Amino acid sequence: MLYRRLGNSNLKVSALCLGTMMFGDQTDIDEAGRIVASAHEHGVNFIDTADVYTKGASEEMVGRLIAANRDDWVLATKLGNPMTSAPNMSNYSRTWMLRETEASLRRLNTEHIDILYLHLDYHGENLEEAVRTLGDLISAGKIRYFGLSNFRGWRIAEVMRLCQQLNVPQPVVCQPYYNMLNRMPEVEILPACAHYGIGVVPYSPIARGVLTGKYAPGQKPAEGTRAGRADKRMMETEFREESLQIAQQLKAHCDARGIALGQFATAWVLANRNITSVIAGPRTLAQMEDYYPALDVTISADEEAMIDDLVHPGHASTPGYTDPNYPFFGRVARP
Repeated sequence: MLYRRLGNSNLKVSALCLGTMMFGDQTDIDEAGRIVASAHEHGVNFIDTADVYTKGASEEMVGRLIAANRDDWVLATKLGNPMTSAPNMSNYSRTWMLRETEASLRRLNTEHIDILYLHLDYHGENLEEAVRTLGDLISAGKIRYFGLSNFRGWRIAEVMRLCQQLNVPQPVVCQPYYNMLNRMPEVEILPACAHYGIGVVPYSPIARGVLTGKYAPGQKPAEGTRAGRADKRMMETEFREESLQIAQQLKAHCDARGIALGQFATAWVLANRNITSVIAGPRTLAQMEDYYPALDVTISADEEAMIDDLVHPGHASTPGYTDPNYPFFGRVARP
C-alpha cells in the first residue's frame, strides 16, 4: 500500500480510501465485514462514510466493523445532507452541526472523528457560522480535522479566508467528483487545493460504474446494476451516451493492454500529482479486490494524450454538461 501526507497536515493516509456508501443498503453486514477485513489486510487505513448514507446505517456498520482496531483507521464522515424533511436537520447551523456530530459519534461508537466533512456546498450558506463551529469541535476533541466535499473553488478560498480570520485550523482535505469523464475540477478546485495545501480525495474514480465498460451504448443496463436500478444520481451524471461511448473506447485500449478498465481509471486519478488518495466504493468484496491492482498500473504519456483527446482537460465528456445538483448562475442580465 502507498501512503501519502494529507495536504499540509502530518496525517498519512493510504492511496485507496474505503468508501462505505453501500453499507446498510446494497451491502449487508457480513459482506461489509469481509470488505473491511480485506481492506485492512491490504494496508488501507482510510475509511469514509456519512450520516446520510442509509440514514445512519452505514456509520453504525462502520463503527461496529472497525471497533477492534479503531486506532488503525483514519475515520472520515460527513454532515450537511438532510436527515429528515424537518427544518434544522441539515445544512450548517451551529445547532445542527453540534447535534449531528454527537449523533455520528454515537453511531460510529467512537470518542472522536478523525475527519469531518461539510458534505455539500450550499449556495448562500453562512460559512462563518460553520467554520466557527468546526473550530469549536476541534478544540473540544470531538473531531481532529475537517474537510470540504463538493465545494466550488471560490468557496474553498472563502473557507480558507475564514479559517485565517477566525484562527481555526484549515481544512486538510477536499472530496470532489473527479474521473476521466468529469474533468471539471481541474479548472478551479484542484488548483485551489494545490495552492492552499489541501489534500484531494476524489470519489467515484470509475464514474459510478461507467468506467468499467459494463454498460453498452444504446442497450438497457442489466438488472441489479446501479444503472439498472435507475439510480437517481447516476442518471443525472455519467449515464450519458457520450460517456458510454468513450468508456467502450477506453475498454478496448485496456483489453489490448491486458488490464481492467476500472483499474486503469483509478490509476489515472492517482497519477495526478494533486491527488492524495481515491475513494473506492465497493458493493461486494470482489469489487473491492478489483481496486488493489490499480496501485501497480502506470499511465504512459501516450495514454495521457489519448485521454486528453477523448475528454479535454477541464471539461466533461458531454459538451455543455452541468450537474443539476451544482448549477452555476452564469450571466445575470440587467432588468
